[in-house]
Amino acid sequence: MLDSVIAYCGPAAVPGDIWTRWNFDPLLIATLAALAFVVVRGRSSNARAGWCAIILSLVVFVSPLCALSSALFSARVLHHVILIAAVAPLLALAFPQRHAGRIPLAMLVAVHAIILWLWHAPGPYAWALATVPGYWLMQLSLLGSGWLMWRAILSPHTQAGPALVALAVTIGQMGLLGALIVFATAPLYPVHFAGALAWGFSPLTDQQLAGLLMWVPAMLPYLAMGLWLAWTSLRPAETVK
Repeated sequence: MLDSVIAYCGPAAVPGDIWTRWNFDPLLIATLAALAFVVVRGRSSNARAGWCAIILSLVVFVSPLCALSSALFSARVLHHVILIAAVAPLLALAFPQRHAGRIPLAMLVAVHAIILWLWHAPGPYAWALATVPGYWLMQLSLLGSGWLMWRAILSPHTQAGPALVALAVTIGQMGLLGALIVFATAPLYPVHFAGALAWGFSPLTDQQLAGLLMWVPAMLPYLAMGLWLAWTSLRPAETVK
């Protein structure tokens, strides 16, 4: 194992030990078990979405991806993308917004963008990985702001137009952040330097791969939801014809 300041997921995984690096944190397991209990008791609006969110949470927090994200910045970005672009919308389907929201959708989009950019700035990012409270503040703020934004987008009280604008703005700001990371001329995240080398990447290559993940694949769930919203908004007009 490599020395690392990663506080929660442990030392950076190396190729020889990656498949032994499962995370069985009792508090995490208890939290996911409580969420599963809520779904089993029928207290979610969409049990299938709830179970999918739980399974993906196991992938990002329990599976060796957690230890790999200690080694590679690209793995950490993949972890974050799964959290905000998959787990968050699934939780929004499982626990939807039943009434008109008190917080404007535009504000939710802006807050989520600020949180995303904040935690991927080198200074706050390094601080978040240095302590367990910092790590969970990063994870919960990303997931929580994403969940609130997705709930508002998917709410029946939100018209298709504002929802599509929210998705487009989110795609744009994530793409810009990804592009800035891709085209940075120097590696910005020293905590992953040794881990990248252990996996055969230069720190800059690992960083560029992370930026590409945020720039292109991360947009796909937002684009798919936008196309679905646009399609469903056009269906009544087609029926009239």
